[in-house]
Order: sequence, then structure tokens, then C-alpha cells
Amino acid sequence: MSNLETWKQVDQYFIDQLIPADPVMENVLESNEEAELPSIDVSAIQGKMLHLFVKMKAAKNVLEIGTLGGYSTIWMAKSLPEDGHVTTLEFNPKHAEVASRNMEMAGVKDKIEVIVGPALKSLPTLEGREPFDFIFIDADKNNNPHYIKEVLKLSKPGTTILVDNVVRDGELLDSESKDKSILGIREMFDLLNNHPHLDSTAFQTVGSKGYDGFVLAVVT
Repeated sequence: MSNLETWKQVDQYFIDQLIPADPVMENVLESNEEAELPSIDVSAIQGKMLHLFVKMKAAKNVLEIGTLGGYSTIWMAKSLPEDGHVTTLEFNPKHAEVASRNMEMAGVKDKIEVIVGPALKSLPTLEGREPFDFIFIDADKNNNPHYIKEVLKLSKPGTTILVDNVVRDGELLDSESKDKSILGIREMFDLLNNHPHLDSTAFQTVGSKGYDGFVLAVVT
């Protein structure tokens, strides 16, 4: 049995045991597929992890960079209290349109604001708002270091930041890589190294999405 096949089967075991069947979330993925969006949503296991991170944090104000079809956004919105809110940034207007329909279908649209456009242009417009409690970064990896710098301006001590896809099947280790995503990820780690206002770790993941990982950081 291949590693990937084993990882997929273990993921399915976890889903069967820990994540009750949810037709709404299944419909979201089907909607994304029908709209021909890239199949790069977080897995159900990771979506539930985001849900629990937001719940553990008792977050009321969440920021997401990279909406895609809204699958991860909906997972987070479903764990928010009545007065909770997600602000999610999406570059692609088509993706944002699909995501908005999915949010409506999931019954959480009133908790979510979708802002369309390049995130590095949208982020400065959020300055002056209430600081975010939890921030999930899952967009173009070449801009990860810039996203970290920008979201720090929107944070407070205790804000939790989670960054997805930081291992990329081990390509992270290639110091000679010319891949813009790898360069951005490595630059982000250089930024996090002994950062005066971020206490960080990273963890590797295997599963239905292959071999990858997350950075977890807390603003100090």
C-alpha cells in the first residue's frame, strides 16, 4: 500500500469516527467542483481543525487570506459565537462569487464579509478595525512574508496566526529552488526566526492532501 493511499484511508477513518456526515459541507465541495475551482481546499480533517482552533481561541473576529470556494471559511464561521465575524480576502472574482453562494447555502453568510482584490491592497484597508483574534493564511505562497508583516498590523498580543502549505512535499528544503512559492515560504521562515513579536512553531502533515504542513504563531 502506498503512503498516499494509507494516508487517505487514515483520514477517512478519522472522518468516519470524529466528523459526522454534513451534507452542507459536502455540497460546498460539489459546488466548487462544478464551478471548476482548483481542488486545493483544506481537507475535512483540516477544516475541523480550523473549526476547533477558532473555538479554543474563543475567537470573535477572524481573518482569512485566500477564500477559494469558502470551504475553510464556512468551517470557521460555524464555530463562531452569535456576534462573531469572518473577514475573508479573495483575489479571483469568480472564486468569491462561488464562495458567496456556498456561504448562503450554509446559512453563515451574515457572519462573513468577502473582500475581492489583491490581499496586499485589501489588508491596509482593514487597519483601524478591531484587531483579529485568529488569522488563517492560505493564499499565494510567494507573498507569505508580506502577509505576515501586514497581518501583524491587524493583530494584538495573543492573536493566533496559522499558515497553510509550508512544506510542499519537502520542497521547502531546496535552498537552490527558483520556485516563487518555495522562495516565499523560506523567506517567511527567515522572518519568523527570532521575530521579536511572534512566537512560532511548525508541524508537518500527511493525509488526503499529501505531505505538507502548517506554521502556527502567536503574537506576543
